[in-house]
Amino acid sequence: QLQLVESGGGLVQPGGSLRLSCAASGFTLDSYAIGWFRQAPGKEREGVSCISVSDGSTYYADSVKGRFTISKDNAKNTVYLQMNRLKPEDTAVYYCAADVPRLLFRLCILQPSADFGSWGQGTQVTVSS
Repeated sequence: QLQLVESGGGLVQPGGSLRLSCAASGFTLDSYAIGWFRQAPGKEREGVSCISVSDGSTYYADSVKGRFTISKDNAKNTVYLQMNRLKPEDTAVYYCAADVPRLLFRLCILQPSADFGSWGQGTQVTVSS
């Protein structure tokens, strides 16, 4: 059974850093793409960053370019999101999702609220002084 578990969220001051992890089980990431999404209260889900595990191609939302970095560790079957220079507007529940690259990148870039892909349970990130 495909399962994704996020970890690494927490409370951080503006300008600080966090690293989120998305650990996969029940499947290997090799043929998939993994995306990080976030949803703040009262707002729609947003695609933050996605990576194709097979070829390493990536996508970043404009709001996080230059601050966030997505990476993968095939041996650990895990994808990471390094978040630097965090801002209060980054506060949200962060989710990871998996699907075949064609669909996952569509989810990430065009239809972040679509109902497909396999999802983790989410981890809260709060940026506040």
